[in-house]
Amino acid sequence: MNLEMYQKLINKKAKISVTGLGYVGLPIALEFAGKVSVIGFDINKDRIELMKKGIDPSNELPGEMFRNRDILFTTNPEDLRQADFHIITVPTPINEHNLPDIEPLLRASETIGKILKPGDYVVYESTVYPCCTEEECIPVIEEISGLKYKKDFKVGYSPERINPGDKDHTLSRITKVVSGCDEISLENIAKIYAMIITEGIHKVSSIKVAEAAKIIENTQRDINIAFMNELSLIFNRLNINTYEVLEAAGTKWNFLKFYPGLVGGHCIGVDPYYLTYKARELGYHAQIINSGRFVNDSMGGYIAKQTVKKIIGADKNIKNAKILILGVTFKENISDIRNSKVFDIVRELDTYGVNVELFDPHASKTEVKEEYGLNLNHSIGKDYDVVIVAVNHAEFIRFDESFFSSISNHPGILVDVKGIYRGKIKNLNYWSL
Repeated sequence: MNLEMYQKLINKKAKISVTGLGYVGLPIALEFAGKVSVIGFDINKDRIELMKKGIDPSNELPGEMFRNRDILFTTNPEDLRQADFHIITVPTPINEHNLPDIEPLLRASETIGKILKPGDYVVYESTVYPCCTEEECIPVIEEISGLKYKKDFKVGYSPERINPGDKDHTLSRITKVVSGCDEISLENIAKIYAMIITEGIHKVSSIKVAEAAKIIENTQRDINIAFMNELSLIFNRLNINTYEVLEAAGTKWNFLKFYPGLVGGHCIGVDPYYLTYKARELGYHAQIINSGRFVNDSMGGYIAKQTVKKIIGADKNIKNAKILILGVTFKENISDIRNSKVFDIVRELDTYGVNVELFDPHASKTEVKEEYGLNLNHSIGKDYDVVIVAVNHAEFIRFDESFFSSISNHPGILVDVKGIYRGKIKNLNYWSL
């Protein structure tokens, strides 16, 4: 067994670089920096300056994670020349047409290609469609570096599985899927990741198998949630509460417990489009996946329309209605607003000319303004015709009916997207998915 790269790293005769220090890259860089020498690279100077001060810009990691770490934070790509094992963890979003945007991945590949040396390793963690690493990324590295794949440098793929806001399933506690371009690279990559992963390593036979495994994880969740959302559309017409139905069905041992809601973010709301894109390229229309995406992408508009119906039903004037939306991040107890479907609710409500206010204790006011052109309130006001609880942040779960009544005009309307107040509201006009 040839574990030369692994041995060089643990003896600190080689270094690891991590390109892209967001929700995925920073935890990886810091975990490895507790074992080996690391270079953390990102193009965002402001983020790098915060990291140098021991601050996670994403507010996910505590300050002690930065202590006693052998790491250089840098925005200078020339510093990457010092490294021999390169991990790429840049975002892979979709564009306005719901097509994969791999431009950040290709730019990162160019950056690594410029500094790559014979004998180096490159491992991708960014979520992609099957075959993307070998068909799109490696040719870029070869062209820029002048080196030959497999002969001069090794490549692997190890999909990220970090769940923002989850303090139980942290990086080291999630089984790591790893792949390599040959047996030697697979063994080295597996051994290197095993330094920081306590839950175990799962080796697969090829890079495209690892890519496919990652893409179906979130696609499966997306389809299951879409089914719950479709049930909600049906049960609303029957005037029965979806959560009560699911609670009853959940008493059977093999019933899968998924719930309706907004499906956004940079994973579940994005990854299925990477798979459907590849399917179309192969001449296949992915019917179930596309149907699930349609249902989930429609939920923001549906919630807004149901809210308008509630306003009309309460004999309130739509044009003068004042609505508060609590929560704008894509999931609870995090600050990430990327691809948040809460803004679909806002956009649909805007078409009715209502006055919408937003409040979120976790989101950045600056980021919301830059990304969506909207203002976040500094505090919760008064005299709302409707309060929409869109994200179940811990701060909001503590609210009770008396609080909602105190900030509402009579008759108060509460729209509870996640059903967290079910059975607790007696006097307000209440609606949930």
